[in-house]
Amino acid sequence: MKKNTVLSRGFLFLMFLFLYAPIFVLIVFSFNDSKSNAVWGGFTLDWYVQLFQNQTVLSALRTTLLVSLLATLAATVAGTAAAIGFSSMRRRSRNLCLTVNNIPLTNPDIITGVSMMLLFVFAGQVLADFSVWLNAQSWAEQANLWFDFSFNLGFWTLLIAHITFDIPYVILSVLPRIRQLDPNLAEAALDLGASPLTAFRKVVLPELMPGIINGALIAFTMSIDDFVISYFTAGSQVSTLSMVVYSMVRRRVSPEINALSTLMFVVVLALLIAINVRQARQDAVRQRELRSAGRA
Repeated sequence: MKKNTVLSRGFLFLMFLFLYAPIFVLIVFSFNDSKSNAVWGGFTLDWYVQLFQNQTVLSALRTTLLVSLLATLAATVAGTAAAIGFSSMRRRSRNLCLTVNNIPLTNPDIITGVSMMLLFVFAGQVLADFSVWLNAQSWAEQANLWFDFSFNLGFWTLLIAHITFDIPYVILSVLPRIRQLDPNLAEAALDLGASPLTAFRKVVLPELMPGIINGALIAFTMSIDDFVISYFTAGSQVSTLSMVVYSMVRRRVSPEINALSTLMFVVVLALLIAINVRQARQDAVRQRELRSAGRA
């Protein structure tokens, strides 16, 4: 028994070493005074200084954060509403909708990116033709009106694409919480005089909040991490952080990439620690409440 325990712990250690050794090497060489990724030349913070002076990276970071935040907000609202709608459907209709919802999750990113790019290009051409037709009308010429409904690939198409592939993750995160929800809670609130909106806001929404937060975190992570879909829908005027890193890697692996990756890893690690600490505190509070109720 003891031998099996030692072997299992050794296997676990090797697995974590295999997973995190490249990240630790990357973090170490982000402080390397040499541009080489194989020879240690001394400790320095110059690559972090150069990173924060790189306007291309900073602009891409601002775009990435803005798109991710807006996409997460829109996808969380739409996904939560869709999950509530799915839960009220009949079983056959709900299964059909869930199957359709799972298609973007199983689809390769390149198919989603190319198809959305074609959709945006087609919609832009249709709007451009519609603008030409309106401007050719006699009443528009007499009133000196000029209609321009065309659009090109850019920030808004990138945002729409991110919202589209974020919504399924939110739906799958909220649905389990809805299944665990007691349907009598909302009815009890209505019987006590609450309006439907008040019952949803004060009774249903707090119960769904853990699933909503998990879905929002997953959506935010997927938006920051995405490259393929962004590459096809961002156009030539907008670049996300993943696109900038890809363009930098194609030339050569700069130590600035190591510094940027280190900062992203630290931020994600801090978020995970904060979420786990918060969850542990909530579990401790619930345990104390259950013990107090049992003693009473």
